[in-house]
Amino acid sequence: MNALRQFNLLKWLREERQSRKLILFIVFVALLLDNMLLTVVVPIIPSYLYTLDESTDVLKNNTAPKQDSPASFQSIVSLYDNTVRLSGFNTTARTTDLLPLTPTGTQLPPNSTDCPRSTNKLINENVKVGMLFASKATVQLITNPFVGPITNRIGYQLPIFAGFCIMFISTIMFAFSSSYALLFVARSLQGVGSSCSSVAGMGMLASVYTDDEERGHAIGIALGGLALGVLVGPPFGSVMYEFVGKTAPFLILAFLALFDGALQLFILQPTKVTPESQKGTPLLTLMKDPYIIIAAGAICFGNMAIGMMEPTVPIWMMETMCARKWQLGVAFLPASISYLIGTNIFGTFAHKMGRWLCALIGMVVVGISVICVPFARDIYGLILPNFGVGFAIGMVDSSMMPIMGYLVDLRHVSVYGSVYAIADVAFCLGFAIGPSIGGSIAESIGFPWLMTIIGIVDIIFAPLCIFLRNPPGQEEKIAILMDTNCSMKTRSYSTQGAYYQGEDMDPEYDDYD
Repeated sequence: MNALRQFNLLKWLREERQSRKLILFIVFVALLLDNMLLTVVVPIIPSYLYTLDESTDVLKNNTAPKQDSPASFQSIVSLYDNTVRLSGFNTTARTTDLLPLTPTGTQLPPNSTDCPRSTNKLINENVKVGMLFASKATVQLITNPFVGPITNRIGYQLPIFAGFCIMFISTIMFAFSSSYALLFVARSLQGVGSSCSSVAGMGMLASVYTDDEERGHAIGIALGGLALGVLVGPPFGSVMYEFVGKTAPFLILAFLALFDGALQLFILQPTKVTPESQKGTPLLTLMKDPYIIIAAGAICFGNMAIGMMEPTVPIWMMETMCARKWQLGVAFLPASISYLIGTNIFGTFAHKMGRWLCALIGMVVVGISVICVPFARDIYGLILPNFGVGFAIGMVDSSMMPIMGYLVDLRHVSVYGSVYAIADVAFCLGFAIGPSIGGSIAESIGFPWLMTIIGIVDIIFAPLCIFLRNPPGQEEKIAILMDTNCSMKTRSYSTQGAYYQGEDMDPEYDDYD
């Protein structure tokens, strides 16, 4: 009986292989896993690297030759006390520069509920954590210009499957890496896989959803997968890290990635090469389009805010709030929930109110919310500003991602791989510049000034979205778009009318509903 049910499921999948809904689901799952891996490390890495550095320093102190110890150290801890300390017991030293040891002698307490012992060392972690977080976006930034034209030549199926394979390897590396260098390599490798998945996924959606309103709705749903990954990642990572260990969350993600890979292998058949029927506009030509640059800029600066917050907020919380490990990830929960709400609401609503206006309001709200973050005195004070940041970025992404495809339809050749490579470059630029520069700025002038600077930048950029209100296009392209939209709506209305009259419908219409 079970074999029969499985056969029926496989038969249904074969029949529905070209369904737009299944393609949307595959892109949704790919973005979900990509962004879960992206954000699951946010609460883990700062605490884990701090623990590694502390353990290394303790080990060096314990194994250092006695004659090389400074005079001040000798005056506080006698040779007898030092011998007792090395044997596994605490000393009676009272200096704040010494680190009290647990009975294990070289390990830190498993549940660090107190404030960090060395504030200066914690502040120095900003740069290391920022560079590690930025490595993924930097590699993705370099890879995107190559992935976009490749999708135009060989299709979207093979690149998105290659992205899954690379992401799986990166996840396994995260699970078993125990040094900064290996974590850096894993994070960088994730950038290559993410580039393949996001560029090919968005291009695939834009090619199967040709109506502008339907495309906006579909991309909003796909961004919901991104939002859900961002939503689940930090709390999932922080809870699993504190109560199970570092390896567990990455192994679970690797198992989910195998499911996504099997789905892609069966539905998309990535062994087939299916190039576009027409030659797309060159990447450099698209990059010179001022309207595409404005849309990409909104995506970049909007996401740069959260890119700066990810490595610096956990360290700031550890420094000022004495936050526990699980709180470092839960602090991002309001932003993740509101991003999920924002992308689903404005994926459809932005088309009606005007995508330019939606992006303009979103950029202003991002700026104001980010400036308010440093005023929080505890984790509860972060709820409202983080909610505002996530909701506003959802407004920006759900309005600017569809408009990138619309601008290509309006002003260029309707081939979408390159334009969504530009969109992903903008997204990655925010997450590359944000953590790398943000960590250095936070170390030099402080976290509050960092939030103020990026908030002001977002508010200043917002008025540029007005230029996207009515972008000019080629007359013949405008006529084609109007005819396409009218025919799609007429077909939708006729389908609904036939449904209410109880008439039999052609099953092929299922792909267009």
